[in-house]
Amino acid sequence: MAHLASRRTRALALPVGLALVASLGFLPAASATAAPTGAPATATPRTDGPKLSYVVNTGSGRAAVQQVEKAVKQAGGTVVISYDQIGVIVAHSQNPAFGETIRRVRGVQSAGATRTNPIVPQATKNVGALAQPLTEAQATAAAARSTGEEDPLEPLQWSLPAIKADKAHQKSLGSKKVTVAVIDTGVDDTHPDLAPNFDRDASVNCASGAPDTTAGAWRPAAGENPHGTHVAGIVAAAKNGYGITGVAPGVKVAGIKVSTPSSYFYTEAVVCGFVWAAEHGVDVTNNSYYTDPWQFACKNDPDQGALVESLTRAVKYAERKGTVNVAAAGNARHDLSRTIEDRTSPNDGERLIRTIDPRVCPDIPPMLPGVVTVSATGAEGIKSSFSNYGKGVIDVAAPGGDVPGYQTPEPPAVEGLILSTLPGGRFGYEAGTSMASPHVAGVVALIKSRHPHASPAAVKVLLGLQADAKACGAPYDYNDDGVIDAVCEGGKSYNGFYGAGLVDALDAVRR
Repeated sequence: MAHLASRRTRALALPVGLALVASLGFLPAASATAAPTGAPATATPRTDGPKLSYVVNTGSGRAAVQQVEKAVKQAGGTVVISYDQIGVIVAHSQNPAFGETIRRVRGVQSAGATRTNPIVPQATKNVGALAQPLTEAQATAAAARSTGEEDPLEPLQWSLPAIKADKAHQKSLGSKKVTVAVIDTGVDDTHPDLAPNFDRDASVNCASGAPDTTAGAWRPAAGENPHGTHVAGIVAAAKNGYGITGVAPGVKVAGIKVSTPSSYFYTEAVVCGFVWAAEHGVDVTNNSYYTDPWQFACKNDPDQGALVESLTRAVKYAERKGTVNVAAAGNARHDLSRTIEDRTSPNDGERLIRTIDPRVCPDIPPMLPGVVTVSATGAEGIKSSFSNYGKGVIDVAAPGGDVPGYQTPEPPAVEGLILSTLPGGRFGYEAGTSMASPHVAGVVALIKSRHPHASPAAVKVLLGLQADAKACGAPYDYNDDGVIDAVCEGGKSYNGFYGAGLVDALDAVRR
């Protein structure tokens, strides 16, 4: 079985069955009564509350942002960084009324706390079990099946032929001029299968909300979650006679670290990640997580709505700069097109039972406008038992594996999970929509290699047109207990399980 330390990334932790690997936080309640627009910030702010982080959304441009920066300071806040390009200020404050106060200020369009727990100095800690490592016996079996054209562990990668990536590699490995940024828990660029393709100039640590370009800051520290390194290998592990092969082994891969050592993905960090990608020549971002603290952030809540707004701006900015953004749909078996009972929020306080409409309370970033949303399939080609789905939400599908006992492939790849790189030169298995999304990011990179001048909109159209349409199939009873576990709506050309279909790497390089 596959193990993953993070509770927030979109791979599965499966020590005793299926678990949703995500986490949420609780935001302070907002005032029910809005103050008049243009009201001044208080002259005597309190400073006796917990130190929290906020995003403050303003008009774009330096003049508009600068005006609000002054108000942030007057309200007892400290500006961490301002993204003038999109009108987002990241601020810290110990004023318990900071959010309510700053929302009254003229020029502030929305503002919200990004967490509940006080900001504390981060220290590396062991956050749980790692991915299931590759065994020596599995490696030996793979090497025995490998041909001269394959990397030694490629026979264990059932997902490559599932999307015709093995055939695509005979025509093209992708262009070194294309970069895919893995916005995640960090990427170990010293791994022998990642080092040849790593783009250091496009890599950064954004965990604080401000870019840290210190050499190696993008790497996961010892004991931190290996998730980002695993994702990076799926995208672009080099075809170099060693280890595994990525979907697009000829493109560049960058690491944009946005998580804390405990694997929280806060809004300010993710905003930083998208803006950094936009301004550093990134062609594709992969996003195999959702943004803390809420699994579904409600736009009609003052705090949560501000988080949605900040990320919407950052995602749109990246796309305007030429970036295609790809994201995992999640592992909770939710139909994202219908009302959902959310029992997982918040994770750092007393959990609430909320009935939400995803159209009002989207999962961010996968449900933001323009983002390519990816569901997962297993080795038998049907929706993974854990994968979220939904007509009108899912764009395409890709291999993400399945829980042990379901959808087992032919030997030697008998695990049914996804094999990829782990920190320290290792390899291991994980499963989840986290693993499906980088398969799509890799295919997008191949399309961009074939059509270097195509806009993000055009690339997304090609992605859908080149996908292999897949009908809903028989009633979905993944465990054969006589109970229908999910309902697939739509026809063969588009439906809620597979979107436009399973991505096709071969068509990506020849059309």
